[in-house]
Amino acid sequence: MIEGLLSYVVWSPDPAVFSGFERLRWYSLFFALGFIISQQIMVYIFRKEGQNEELVDKLTIYMVLATIIGARLGHVLFYEPEKYLSNPIDILKVWEGGLASHGAAIAILIVLYMYSKKTPGQSYLWVVDRIVIVVAMTAVLIRLGNLMNSEIGGKETGTDNGFVFARDTEDALTSLRIPIIDVSAYKPHERASELIGNGIVPVNFDIKIEKGGFEVEDLKKVIETDVKYVFTNFRSSQKYLAEDPNTDLKYELLDKGDHYLAIVQTYGKARYPTQIYESLTYLVIFIVLLMLWIKYKSRLPDGLLLGLFLISLFGMRFVWEYFKENQVDFEEGLSLNMGQSLSIPLVIGGIILVYLASKKGLKPIKE
Repeated sequence: MIEGLLSYVVWSPDPAVFSGFERLRWYSLFFALGFIISQQIMVYIFRKEGQNEELVDKLTIYMVLATIIGARLGHVLFYEPEKYLSNPIDILKVWEGGLASHGAAIAILIVLYMYSKKTPGQSYLWVVDRIVIVVAMTAVLIRLGNLMNSEIGGKETGTDNGFVFARDTEDALTSLRIPIIDVSAYKPHERASELIGNGIVPVNFDIKIEKGGFEVEDLKKVIETDVKYVFTNFRSSQKYLAEDPNTDLKYELLDKGDHYLAIVQTYGKARYPTQIYESLTYLVIFIVLLMLWIKYKSRLPDGLLLGLFLISLFGMRFVWEYFKENQVDFEEGLSLNMGQSLSIPLVIGGIILVYLASKKGLKPIKE
């Protein structure tokens, strides 16, 4: 877990909120909280501008459906069309991951047009201008959910600052053919002298093992072969760890009375915690948009908040993509990855909206 902001962090939280209750995961919790909080903010906005608050329930349903369906279809079409179009039923397996924010953005813009057409007194741009305020806040929580899932991380920093994502390796170790009680990765302070500034940093894994299943010598052989195999041959370990495949595994096996404890020494790759960078960026965008609405409310020219949202959120998304690892293999040879390519038209659209809104100026104060 976090052990310092100016040094590297070994990051391995349980994606489940409660141990032993795997169905409630941090990502799902943050996702739901985003819509719950958004709904309350929209009720406040509607009340302040004299709109029917009961319409917020209808609007929330539109938003939830657009976000989930749009994000899923966006990932399918933009990132892995061949995989999903050859197995269409897999499109429904949202729990396996694969959501694209650009797809959600497009779907939201479409369904809000449908909503405004059926809602007298609320123009399309009026609705969207207020929705983007809470969308930015929801994006804050979704990126925190990604962080708790140890997904959508950054590239290697090349320095001894950053996050080592160890959760996938912990999960892989629990599948070994020895009776493992628990696995935990952490930053070993006693190995600080091994830091040389190249981004390859010391990481320890504590593996608690039940007694009785193996003789000590047999247990050592399994650790030396199977743990080494996980560290050097699993894709997730190759991605996040830096274990030398040509050296013997360095470990210590301790007898703790009712169990054994294997303390395994290895190295990890420090990466940018881009989930945090994006989350903080979206928080600033949310605050700025909300403050503009609080100050001017109905005087704001239609399209201004939407334009600012598109420019700032997808503009910063374009920047942060330079620090993020590619999501799919085909992006490796591209000068701009898919996230950046999809952000460009949205930023351009935002610039046009801000230009048109600035020509109109603030609406007159209602008497």
